[in-house]
Amino acid sequence: MKNTATLLVDCPDQKGIVATISEFLYHHNANILHADQHQDGDLGLFLTRVEWDLSDFKLPTADFEKAFAPIAERFQMRWRLELSSRRQRVAIFVSQYDHCLADLLYRHESGELACEVPIIISNHRGAERLAEFHKIAFHFIVVEDGNKAEAERQQLALLKKHSIDLVVLARYMQILSPEFVAQYSQRIVNVHHSFLPAFSGARPYHRAFERGVKLIGATSHYVTEALDEGPIIEQDVERISHQDSPEDLVRKGRDIERRVLARAVSMHLGGRAFANAHKAVVFRD
Repeated sequence: MKNTATLLVDCPDQKGIVATISEFLYHHNANILHADQHQDGDLGLFLTRVEWDLSDFKLPTADFEKAFAPIAERFQMRWRLELSSRRQRVAIFVSQYDHCLADLLYRHESGELACEVPIIISNHRGAERLAEFHKIAFHFIVVEDGNKAEAERQQLALLKKHSIDLVVLARYMQILSPEFVAQYSQRIVNVHHSFLPAFSGARPYHRAFERGVKLIGATSHYVTEALDEGPIIEQDVERISHQDSPEDLVRKGRDIERRVLARAVSMHLGGRAFANAHKAVVFRD
């Protein structure tokens, strides 16, 4: 794997952004490997992702922020720099259903997900065996109506202790408070077992069965204060028929959930997903 840097930028759309970034990188002898961009005409925003090889890059990454600051200020940029040499640290939250967790851990161990997973947090003990098998610290925290604030306090303390960059809700069936979400804005990825915005909330497969739908799906999205309404990163569907029972829908849906969540996590880790107002812009490989 090449040693690369990736610059992620969003800012008000105007002339000269691409030329200025390209000239800056060229000036420091960057070899650009990938460059993607998107203009959101409705919001007047410009988004870009630029990845380059660091082999001959003359600007030390420690000095990048200072050197790039005048450009960022000129174009009113929100930006961040991702280095392939630094693996993001991911915490996985799970409840009773562990199929997404098992899939993520397999992909992580096989090298498909380039990250570190130091902790798994759950309000049930069922996933503890998976954590032990993969040699990952497991934290059981009870979440009940009377203690949700205390449970989140413990969870946030663990995230801080382990320097977590990304929280993944792998069928974690609890609603996070606005205070929790605010601390990890655009850094919480959830999977919902329906093709949002259809059938948000609880028991979507059963409601899909009652409506006689011909397609079921799953959605992975960034978490916001509004339940199941965060920017969508990835979705997938599968065709069903009148012969499928609610249990068949649940079984087929779990396969969709696994692959949708894995893709979304991979896109975030690769700096390919931008949360943009109510939408996410995803730059594909």
